[in-house]
Amino acid sequence: MFKSLFLFGSLVFSYAASASCDLSISANDAMQFSSKSLEVDKSCKSVKLTLTHTGQLPINIMGHNWVLSASADVKDVAIAGMQAGVDNSYVPTNDPRVLAVTNVVGGGESTTIEFSIEQLSAEQSYKFFCSFPGHFAVMQGDFKLI
Repeated sequence: MFKSLFLFGSLVFSYAASASCDLSISANDAMQFSSKSLEVDKSCKSVKLTLTHTGQLPINIMGHNWVLSASADVKDVAIAGMQAGVDNSYVPTNDPRVLAVTNVVGGGESTTIEFSIEQLSAEQSYKFFCSFPGHFAVMQGDFKLI
């Protein structure tokens, strides 16, 4: 019995030690994220996300950002973001539907943010997307707490 408890405890420790609260994703000049899904352990209190633009085009032509919202809010947030402009990273200012957002980056640049996920729920559906004008329709993916 002791051996079984030891093995179980080792497995739990291994899982906890491997749970990462750091995420990386890239975007390119073909308007694609490197992943269609990102997962983070629900035990994380916050997430550190790095967005890297692997393309070569400048920010004013092919800028990218990473925005997180509830799935149902993506279209409305993206449309409002177009009106907010580049100075606001193409997201509406102080909009509670925006759960996290990076700065807009151009080819060869990267940006990192850290945001709390304590208010998020594993039962809720979330999406990440690029809110640069015209990009959200093809540049989006699922964000899941596991």
